[in-house]
Amino acid sequence: MTELRYLPDADDVTTFTATVTEASRDSVFLDGTYFYPEGGGQPSDRGVLEWDGGVADVVDVKKDHGDVRHDIELRSGEPPAEGTTVEGRIDEERRRRLSRMHTAQHVVSRVVLDEFGASTAGNQVYPDRSRIDFEPASFDEDDLALIERRSNEAIERDLPVVKENRPRPTVEEEVDEGRALLDMIPDSVDPLRVVEIEDFDMCPCGGTHVSSLGELGGITITDTTSKGADVERLEFELSDG
Repeated sequence: MTELRYLPDADDVTTFTATVTEASRDSVFLDGTYFYPEGGGQPSDRGVLEWDGGVADVVDVKKDHGDVRHDIELRSGEPPAEGTTVEGRIDEERRRRLSRMHTAQHVVSRVVLDEFGASTAGNQVYPDRSRIDFEPASFDEDDLALIERRSNEAIERDLPVVKENRPRPTVEEEVDEGRALLDMIPDSVDPLRVVEIEDFDMCPCGGTHVSSLGELGGITITDTTSKGADVERLEFELSDG
């Protein structure tokens, strides 16, 4: 199995070396990676793999039966042989934007749960925008203004963000109802990687995140759409931070 080296708290690492376990002209598997594979509403990282005699762009990264598959487009050379040492370089700006967006999603989800009792039914983050589906929810303009204001108040406090592994029973006991879909995480996953915003929010999550809320800059809600009975989709962007 590929070691997910960015967990639990190394999601600021964007250059690394690893060993090839399998490769073709289309994909590379490594013994360990800092590339984030698509999941949890967060797109994969992109970047470059380089080895003696070859360079490839990493255009997508996905989990594949316990391993991580780096989909590549060869720039030069032949695919690396098993046992080859490669250097990975993650697109740092893209990683930063996704980490900011994912952390902002946690902030907005917490605010909506606190203010309206609505749980996060689904989310999708992108480098330049994000969306969250809440249930049960139906927001008017005053509600949206409140969500935006409360979210930005948390950001202005520049609260620290802690990422660490914790025993599953402890997480199950401490996480607030409506803040985690624990039944969707196999019972065998223990410990759980937790993202905690100090004195504000705690949630099991495997995505990449910033280290303090001040890095988010500010949240602007851009749209809201009804997605069916009692489901409301909220979209937002971040100012430069």
